[in-house]
Amino acid sequence: MHISIIAVGKKMPDWINQAIAEYSKRLSGDVRINLTEVTAERRSKTLSIETSRLREARKIRAALPQGNPYISLDEAGKQLATGDIATKLAAWIRNGQAPSLIIGGADGLHPSLKQESSELWSLSKLTLPHALARLILVEQIYRAWTILKQHPYHRR
Repeated sequence: MHISIIAVGKKMPDWINQAIAEYSKRLSGDVRINLTEVTAERRSKTLSIETSRLREARKIRAALPQGNPYISLDEAGKQLATGDIATKLAAWIRNGQAPSLIIGGADGLHPSLKQESSELWSLSKLTLPHALARLILVEQIYRAWTILKQHPYHRR
């Protein structure tokens, strides 16, 4: 089962890429993470936030695998516990689903993407830099997987 992460942004620092690669490598063959980066729109005085979000939404839609549900990360989304993510991961595996998780750009996601999402999640009430949001999301997928595998990484 593949989980796609579609992330809008710029080039990430090496330490973020290394950490994401490490967590991805730790996952076994039954769960894989595919990270696709979508270039953020450059801000300018002539480009409105609405237009920027709309352009990014088009790029995100083009990058989304077809036929699978997608979940958008948004500050107004539902906050899940790690156990909730493990339960969702187990259901995705059982049902043969390959969801996509979307991390928007600096100005957030276009409302149409959020409306089309099967779910809205929030990683935290804190405002997180995009690099950390990516890393936290990948780590939580790994942690959820370790719960399912009864691996000692997740301690209760």
